[in-house]
Amino acid sequence: MKNIIKSLFILLSVATISCSTDDVQDRPAIQGIDAPILSAPEDGNIYILLPENMTQQAERFVWSKANYNGDVAISYSLEIDNNGGDFSAAQVLGGTSGALQSSISTETLNTACLALGATPYTAANFDVRVISSANGYSPMVSNVVTITVTPYSTDLPKIGVVGNHQGWSPATAPELAASGFGATDYEGYVWLDGEFKFIAANSSGVYEWGNTDWGDDGSFSGVLLQGSSTNCGPNAAGYYRVRANTTDLTYETTLVSWGVIGSATPGGWDSDTNMTYDANTGKWSLVVTLVDGEIKFRYNDSWNNGSDQFNLGSYDGGADPGNYGGEMMTYGGGNIAVTAGTYLIELDLTSPRDYKYSITPQ
Repeated sequence: MKNIIKSLFILLSVATISCSTDDVQDRPAIQGIDAPILSAPEDGNIYILLPENMTQQAERFVWSKANYNGDVAISYSLEIDNNGGDFSAAQVLGGTSGALQSSISTETLNTACLALGATPYTAANFDVRVISSANGYSPMVSNVVTITVTPYSTDLPKIGVVGNHQGWSPATAPELAASGFGATDYEGYVWLDGEFKFIAANSSGVYEWGNTDWGDDGSFSGVLLQGSSTNCGPNAAGYYRVRANTTDLTYETTLVSWGVIGSATPGGWDSDTNMTYDANTGKWSLVVTLVDGEIKFRYNDSWNNGSDQFNLGSYDGGADPGNYGGEMMTYGGGNIAVTAGTYLIELDLTSPRDYKYSITPQ
């Protein structure tokens, strides 16, 4: 009886396997029949991208449905590459699951073009195509459409500070940065030791004489005049916060000395623990023993002058664009939590509106 049952089990197993194998063999392989056709945009379309339009649609890309031999789920990927490229290093603009169009924002198109090596504010040709796939298999490639794109820079707008402090050489001028795209409220920290002027970069991003520049209007009251032959200053040698607004035609220089303050510092919230400036690194630093608590950075032993903040804290999400100090710090930003210990604290203001700090255990 046991042998009979065993034989029946083997026969049933073989039959089941045979049926399963036949089922698989009978299924038709997924094959592509008609590739999608990219119909919009048209070949030769021109796009001049502007940062103020970054959230708006740059183009709606439209294509026909791919045809496969069966009822399968079709997905599409929209790619862009440099004109004449083989798409081996293409950027993906977007993708859909079945939908035959994709709205691409100005920011997305700009980011892709820059990633492909485009020069900001310079027109360049790019190839665009759509790839379809059925359940992740059998990809088919559409026709290629060539478009012309002029991308914008994602760097903050900048101007240079040329003067006695660096030998009046525009090419090596330290920079000030505006708080955002389209803004003209430039700021940065510069070691000054005499007269200076402000200078704009040319279309290639180069600082050189002959570019737009600004000097004092002759009153030495913080008023700028474009193309003025009168230099700003003079300033006694020192480390300055420099601000200029090329729309309002104003400028100011403030001699500053930085320190740390807070519940974790020796002086608590009542007085600063002063930092030391290193001319070689351009950083402010100190070694200090802290207790559990919080700190902030501030200059000239003061918190603010009205809305003008004299302190830097942690990034607060950019509530006030004018207080933007980069992705790490904000004027008037949050307190920085620390634990007890001895630390080397450094404040790096060498990159305008990209201010950073470090707290390193000793």
